[in-house]
Amino acid sequence: MNKKMKCAALMASLLGSFAAQATIVEFQTSQGTFKVNLFDEITPKTVENFLSYVNNDSYQGTVIHRVETNFVVQGGGFYYDGKIPLNAVQTNAPVVNEPELSNVRGTIAMAKQSGQKDSATNQWFFNLSDNSANLDVQNGGFTVFGQVVDNGMEIVDKIAQIPLCGSTPLVDFSASQCTDKDTQPAGNNFITVNAITVIDDAPNSAQALTPKENTLIDAVPTDPDPEPSKPSSSSGGSMFISLMMLVGLIVTRKRG
Repeated sequence: MNKKMKCAALMASLLGSFAAQATIVEFQTSQGTFKVNLFDEITPKTVENFLSYVNNDSYQGTVIHRVETNFVVQGGGFYYDGKIPLNAVQTNAPVVNEPELSNVRGTIAMAKQSGQKDSATNQWFFNLSDNSANLDVQNGGFTVFGQVVDNGMEIVDKIAQIPLCGSTPLVDFSASQCTDKDTQPAGNNFITVNAITVIDDAPNSAQALTPKENTLIDAVPTDPDPEPSKPSSSSGGSMFISLMMLVGLIVTRKRG
């Protein structure tokens, strides 16, 4: 069975069989709570990897460290302990890439090292738009492993609309403070993931969902991947250049 047939069979099983495995997790953030349905059967290694961090409380107290407008909201890798740069969350061994599903709006996918398709560890991102033309093929394809359900994207969109310092969303932190090298944010300025918890592990919890298959993974990009964008001193401040230099796991937006 070829790759596309395998993916189709898996999705058919997920949508039509009570034996298919799925899990619902709840993101409890400082901006609100929302649910994500994981695709255990289509991307089993990735879901197992993600849940290993969840079960170890690794995401508790982490921050949303990156927002790119109309592109992604990224987190899972850093926490604030009273100083900048942020501290990195300890990572496990990387997980094998599983680019079966498409990076459309409302999905969650794993971030990874540039040019290393099997390098995902603990960082994830939510797709704010249909990023399939880019992220379904870039760097071996980014593994989508879940979907925001119910009205959860209202919270994700709310996070995406918070003013940025560099690429980091901060509340109650002005543009002048952002560019002041002597001013640093406090913990309550960051968008915090207080916890991610499993609330439903019923095998058929994703039965009503219709994940979109990644049909572009075998396509060759029409242009090479751009270099990762980096915050500049004019937009982010020197403090946030230091912060974002630690962000090794990336997804990059194709530029026209």
